Amino acid sequence: MKELDQQAVEAAAFRRLVAHLQERTDVQNIDLMNLAGFCRNCLAKWYRAAAEDQGHPMDLEEARLAVYGMPYSEWKEKFQTPASPEQLTSFEKNKPKED
Repeated sequence: MKELDQQAVEAAAFRRLVAHLQERTDVQNIDLMNLAGFCRNCLAKWYRAAAEDQGHPMDLEEARLAVYGMPYSEWKEKFQTPASPEQLTSFEKNKPKED
């Protein structure tokens, strides 16, 4: 596969992942972290870093808007539920060493 074609495929897959996460508001970030080791906030941080690597300064809220499809504060108010003691214990046990 040519590099430009590969980049187009990767971009399409990324857009589909973001759309999927925006549709699945029932899936909490802590569950994503506990099961997959990353969450929407991680993805936003990676998005921001990639933009900055390409010479496009971006603050975290801009990156979160791209991932969440709305301001992060609005998403938290509408969809975030309190973490259970079990979720918090699992997170503390398995959280990534670096962000």
